[in-house]
Amino acid sequence: MDRRRYDTLPALLARRARDHPDQVALREKEFGIWQETTWAGFLQRVRAFSLGLVELGVENGDRIAIIGDNRPEWVIAELAAQSIGALPLGLYQDSIPAELARMLEAAEARLVVAEDQEQVDKVLELRDRVPGLEHVVYYDSQGMYGYEAPGLMAFEDVQTLGDRFLDRLPHEFDHRFGAVGPEDTALLCTTSGTTSVPKLAILSHANLLAMAEQLRGVDPMGPGDEFVSFLPLAWIGEQMVGVASALLAGFTVNFPEETATVRADIREIGPAFMMSPPRIWENMVSDVQVMAEDTTPLKRRLYRWAMKEGAAAADARFAGGRPGPGPRKRRAGLAARLRHRLADWTVLGPIRDRLGLSRVRRAYTGGAALGPDVFRFFHAIGVNLKQLYGQTEVSGISVVHRDGDIRFHTVGRPLPRTDIRISGEGEILCRSPAVFQGYFRNPEATAAALAGGWLHSGDAGYFEEDGHLVVIDRLADVMKLPDGTNFSPQFVENKLKFSPYVREAVVFGGGGAPFVAAMVAIDMENAGQWAERRRIPYTTFTDLARREEVYGLVRDHVAVVNRDLPAAARVRRFLLLHKELHADDAELTRTRKVRRRHIGDRFGDIVGALQGDGDSVTVTTEIAYQDGRTAKVAHELRVETMDEAG
Repeated sequence: MDRRRYDTLPALLARRARDHPDQVALREKEFGIWQETTWAGFLQRVRAFSLGLVELGVENGDRIAIIGDNRPEWVIAELAAQSIGALPLGLYQDSIPAELARMLEAAEARLVVAEDQEQVDKVLELRDRVPGLEHVVYYDSQGMYGYEAPGLMAFEDVQTLGDRFLDRLPHEFDHRFGAVGPEDTALLCTTSGTTSVPKLAILSHANLLAMAEQLRGVDPMGPGDEFVSFLPLAWIGEQMVGVASALLAGFTVNFPEETATVRADIREIGPAFMMSPPRIWENMVSDVQVMAEDTTPLKRRLYRWAMKEGAAAADARFAGGRPGPGPRKRRAGLAARLRHRLADWTVLGPIRDRLGLSRVRRAYTGGAALGPDVFRFFHAIGVNLKQLYGQTEVSGISVVHRDGDIRFHTVGRPLPRTDIRISGEGEILCRSPAVFQGYFRNPEATAAALAGGWLHSGDAGYFEEDGHLVVIDRLADVMKLPDGTNFSPQFVENKLKFSPYVREAVVFGGGGAPFVAAMVAIDMENAGQWAERRRIPYTTFTDLARREEVYGLVRDHVAVVNRDLPAAARVRRFLLLHKELHADDAELTRTRKVRRRHIGDRFGDIVGALQGDGDSVTVTTEIAYQDGRTAKVAHELRVETMDEAG
């Protein structure tokens, strides 16, 4: 299996196993103990599972779907499929059966690797809709002993089949492995689906490795570094770091024990870098803000003082200097540095440690825009948070902030082998060796996305004079306000979501609307704790969102946001939704991006009321019970009008 070229993901695994057989490649926490897999062991399991797939009849070009939480078996199944020329397709573990059926039908999957009983149940429920689906393989056997279904088997049993196959034909794996080339498909990856049904992007080994090489060239990473894989492996961002970059750079990938233990496991591992979408960073900020609110007055004042010192130090770093007002007065500069050191020792350092970020050299946010307030918060506590920009179709990334050259309103500069230009309509176009091969069995969409030899992002943006890219919003979402200025709903939404009591916000304006209005979904946990501290009774989400005190809490935050916005972009009217926005209702994508068009259609009455002059709107919700019965419930939602000053 010695190759001169290491231009595919399985080939990189083989090289790691040959050159560093005893180094730890994967680590998984089970029953409180970290279990390690070396590079040699990693390759051995990939080899066994790939040959087991061959024994089950999987052939070159067949599609294999994988669904479940992040576990070594996911990555093993993915690389095993690639080793024999099959096409792995990652699916989000929280997908409902209808979504899974749509993706499995589109891919015509022949085999599904499902984590546990929950995922197996979903697959078996929809199996009749996917006639080509022959096998379902699970890797968590808890609760599976009583199951009997054609083609249902355990992950270990497939590996056993592969080991027996290897005994009979010891060179078969090398033969199949060697036939896989860099231009072959490595992954079918679902797009975000913000504006339509998700499509399947075809990414080759060359695409993924071109992306990983460019990122590594900007931000060095290598053996000895630690990474914690806790975001869905169906997301291109996790594939970008946890698979492609890990194989190229050779760092260790760690898998938490459970979703509930992620924060504690990250803190224990102390990763060198992190990659998360905005929602994760926003949640961290909310957690810290709520903790600060719940503490004593003295500690609250200490927290605010320390954050002020941290923000001043961050601003000085961005300006190329040290903490302090400037170089004029050396004594004043020294005092500022001492204050920052004290703030870091007493408050900022402990916050980083609690969040599991004490050893992070670089942290990345991608998948959507991150609000400047959240960005500033992390730099104030001393975390080197940087924005990535890209999309599934460019293997995840095309632009990134460089160390020491970070601005809250930009996404950085293009990667070394990536060309970015702005079309006459203001759309961001990209050309790179990481650009995908097209959409699976969708030539029309492929032609539109790659028209003129450039990848059309669908995003609006512009370059600053020194080459930093500014992303405004989705091109279709950019609106004109009544005064003729361009308006980005996403920018206002991010500022609204900086409050720990706001979970989601959807802003409407422009397009003939007389002003900007917002639908706000409260954060049930944080707002509930706030209400309990003030002895405000409530029962359900809907009941809490109706409370006058909660409306006042959000109103105060909207007033603060408005002070930082141009007059025409200020939120004039808002209401608190009676329910959370959820991906199961197609209101959000699986990566928690707002699907604005769908929300506009689904809540048309609310949008109309917000842009009118009434003080309430009645909405009807249909509830489906487990026995199949349905009922309709009416909710009257109050519309709050802000005064002209805020």
